[in-house]
Amino acid sequence: MKQYFNFSWCLMLCLAGFTYTANAQEIKVEATLDQTNIKLGDQTILRLKAHLPVNAHVDFPVLADTISSKVQIVEMGRTDTLSDQKNPGIKTISRQYTITSFDAGLHMIPSYAFGSKDGNLTTQAIPLEVAEVKVDTTKAIYDIKEPLAVSYSFMDWLRDNKKLIAFSVLGVLLIAALIWYLIKKRKNRPVKVEPAKPAVPLDIQVLEKLNTLKAEKLWEQGKIKEYHSELTDIIRDYLEKRYHVNALEQTSEEIFSGLRHLEIPEQQRNGLRQMLLLADLVKFAKASPLNNENEQSMENAIHFVMNTKPAPFTDHKVQNNNNEPV
Repeated sequence: MKQYFNFSWCLMLCLAGFTYTANAQEIKVEATLDQTNIKLGDQTILRLKAHLPVNAHVDFPVLADTISSKVQIVEMGRTDTLSDQKNPGIKTISRQYTITSFDAGLHMIPSYAFGSKDGNLTTQAIPLEVAEVKVDTTKAIYDIKEPLAVSYSFMDWLRDNKKLIAFSVLGVLLIAALIWYLIKKRKNRPVKVEPAKPAVPLDIQVLEKLNTLKAEKLWEQGKIKEYHSELTDIIRDYLEKRYHVNALEQTSEEIFSGLRHLEIPEQQRNGLRQMLLLADLVKFAKASPLNNENEQSMENAIHFVMNTKPAPFTDHKVQNNNNEPV
């Protein structure tokens, strides 16, 4: 009984090995050259083929723009799939590459590995012979044939371009008619005089930007760096226009130094310092301010603008001795 069991087990192993070998042998791969002998700079076709069952699959090797240092790929052609007329269960997948070489001698096209579920299948290496082109250096370089002189008159040009000339003349006439119509219409159109819009004061513009930023609630959404960056950009722009300093390009300390001789209330200086230094900590030291510190920066910015805004311009008219405006 034991001998029968051992014999059955060996038989099953043999059959399994035979089945694996048969499946692996169902797929065949090959590499061929249309020409194995070419002249320097000429081209030939490298073909990679796989013969396999219809339901099987192989992975073609991936070729770059060169096969070796002496052989280059000029063009990657199409991939074709053909069925075997004698055996409908077998298909052939073919992929072609146009190759060339500019180095004379014998070059080897290496073997390529195709991937399958049963392992890699490799092709044979192929020799490619590249022959030099012999040049007779004793003769001078000359044209094969002298160029022919062909006469071409202005009438020939007119005859060849009569359609272009007709369309050009028609286009010029249409453009001229359109220009004449627009000029005539413009002359007859009444001129509308729009009253000049009063300029919005600088402090009003800046306060509107601050209120808009406040309404966006950036720091409440965790966008603390964006909040302080936009806040300081608004105030720096205000400082440039209000005090004519290059605040957008300066550091916070350079701004404080440039404003020290100007008449700015001490409370507003302290508020400006708090806002700019806190923004520097957030942007460069990745600080996380408290909620009241974020709110304080906005309040300091609003108070700074409101307490340093330019005085409104008043047009004082000169009066005569009778208190009548002149």
